[in-house]
Amino acid sequence: MSETPNVVLVGKKPVMNYVLACLTLFQNDAKEVVVKARGRAISKAVDVAQIVARRFLNDVKIKNINIDTEQVKNEQTGMTTNVSSIEITLAR
Repeated sequence: MSETPNVVLVGKKPVMNYVLACLTLFQNDAKEVVVKARGRAISKAVDVAQIVARRFLNDVKIKNINIDTEQVKNEQTGMTTNVSSIEITLAR
C-alpha cells in the first residue's frame, strides 16, 4: 500500500455509507484510514469511527485524533468564517 493514508470525507450522507467506505478500505489491506469532517458533520465522523472500531472490526483502534479550525471564505459575500474540523485516524 502507498505511504499516504486512505481518507473518508464525512458529509451529508447516512452514517452507514461512511462506515461501509471505511470497511471497504480495510478489506483492501489498508493499514490506516483517516475519517475527516468539518462543521456539523463532526459528530457523524465520531459515530463512524466508533461504529467501525467497536461493532465491525475489533482489531481496529483509534490511533490519533486531530482537531483544527479552518478559515473558509464565502464566495457570495466575501466574508471569512471559522469552521471546526476533525481527523480521526483508525489503524489495524
